[in-house]
Amino acid sequence: MSNRTIGFIGGGRVARIFLEGWNRANMLPSNIVVSDCSVEALGKLKIRWPAVQTTADSRAAAGQDVVFLAVHPPAVAEVAAAIKGGIKPGALVVSLAPKFTIAKLSELLGGFARLARVIPNAPSVIGAGFNPVAFAPVLTVAEKAELSALLAPLGESPEVAEAKLEAYAVLTAMGPTYLWFQLQALREVAAGFGLSDAEITPALKRMVCGGARTLLESGLTPAEVMDLIPVKPLAEMEAQVAEMYRSRLPALHQKIKP
Repeated sequence: MSNRTIGFIGGGRVARIFLEGWNRANMLPSNIVVSDCSVEALGKLKIRWPAVQTTADSRAAAGQDVVFLAVHPPAVAEVAAAIKGGIKPGALVVSLAPKFTIAKLSELLGGFARLARVIPNAPSVIGAGFNPVAFAPVLTVAEKAELSALLAPLGESPEVAEAKLEAYAVLTAMGPTYLWFQLQALREVAAGFGLSDAEITPALKRMVCGGARTLLESGLTPAEVMDLIPVKPLAEMEAQVAEMYRSRLPALHQKIKP
């Protein structure tokens, strides 16, 4: 798919994550058009990636071979109405938003059926993403493989059932936000103890990765894993934090489901 032209409708965070991930992997496609109504957003993109074409005309981005709908759910219907007559018959349109099913997107695009949906994950910016994808039934195995190859520099992109994409949105797309502020606070505290960035970085990385693997791969029960460390400085807050997960995230999942 290296010779296929790429269009992004929306030049915000998700577009920047994809562009940076491809760039860091030295696999930035050579023909990219990004449209956005924000002059400021397009200006930032142009500074970072001068070779990327930027425009306020969404139909220009929609006229490429692979078109990413990189807009928030509230804008999807309006964007679809604006571009539905400008998509190439053989193009592939990839939605990066939850809530709108392939069937609904096809309806909004006037019956266009060559569609896929991806739930993007911010660690894609360093090639460590987890970006589950669902494909429309009309796409062939070869066409699916082409999109998967385009996503490969960003991390993993497993094919999943479309009905599970919103669950992945809560788990993987938003998941880093549940942890980053805590890890940054721990990083700052460790610096206050006299550790340098060069000392903190590998220790924190190994602790987080090892902790996750121990919970998921050790074969121990969750209770047995949590009993491996006798001193728990934040133990009195655990129930409150767990309750926040159990109350807020199911409500969020219901909100973004189709």
